[in-house]
Amino acid sequence: MSTIDLPTHNLARQAKQLVQFMRDEIPMALAMDIRLGDCDEDHLDLLAPLAPNVNDKGSAFGGSLVSVMTLNGWALVELALRRHGEDCDLFVGESSVHYLTPVLRDFRSEAKLSAQADWATFFRTLDTRGKARIEVVCSVPGEHGKPAATLCARFVAKRRSAQAS
Repeated sequence: MSTIDLPTHNLARQAKQLVQFMRDEIPMALAMDIRLGDCDEDHLDLLAPLAPNVNDKGSAFGGSLVSVMTLNGWALVELALRRHGEDCDLFVGESSVHYLTPVLRDFRSEAKLSAQADWATFFRTLDTRGKARIEVVCSVPGEHGKPAATLCARFVAKRRSAQAS
């Protein structure tokens, strides 16, 4: 079983609430018309239509791609924090993006933990230090199963409460 022990049926509802929070509180998320795709405890997908994210070439604007992937990685970690009952500020510590091929249609960003990261270590560190880092990888699928864009980001969570060390 996952380190996050809340019932899975609540996950979709919590993910929908988080995406609505992003649309309500992050104006860019609403302007980009970000929607929830698939999710489970280990991955989260966000969907975005091309129309509000198009550039002068008729492809997805690079700023939109990186923004959706960044929000996607943030949402994956934020959802895990909420499910774990943690009250934290969460921000991007560092990230790198690669644009590999133009995106010419509505797109999806897929976020998951990097191969070196795991929730157990993240939450153990958060419990011990009141802050923790975790690495997330995101990609926008392109043609023929190859990514059109990728993002690797390290997210930092810091407890807001007096429990923080």
